[in-house]
Amino acid sequence: MIPHFTDHAANERTYLAWVRTAIAVMAFGFLLERFDLFLAFALATGPHTAVHVNTRATELLGLGLILVGAWMTWLATLRYHRNKRQIADEDNHSYSGTGPQRALSWLVVVIGIFLVGYVARQLVVISL
Repeated sequence: MIPHFTDHAANERTYLAWVRTAIAVMAFGFLLERFDLFLAFALATGPHTAVHVNTRATELLGLGLILVGAWMTWLATLRYHRNKRQIADEDNHSYSGTGPQRALSWLVVVIGIFLVGYVARQLVVISL
């Protein structure tokens, strides 16, 4: 029997959840980076094909999300190994490390606000 097996299993499940989330963030970043293809298609089928839509912002945001996903994977790996050592250690440890989670939460809020404004602006340009 492995000592503290349930704690180690929970640590691994948490790690895998962070990795899945990071993969989803990177996939969303890739989708945003390629958002210009969708806009080009929407403009080509619309009545105003001469309208120029700036997609540079989505390209930069998409690249940023891909980098954030990689950063999340790195942080999750560091956290997994730290927790693994602390679980195996017989001493009591206080819980710490909520800084990266808070930073990622704020980043998601800021990106969401940006996307709402950006998509609303693009829809106005397309509908003109």
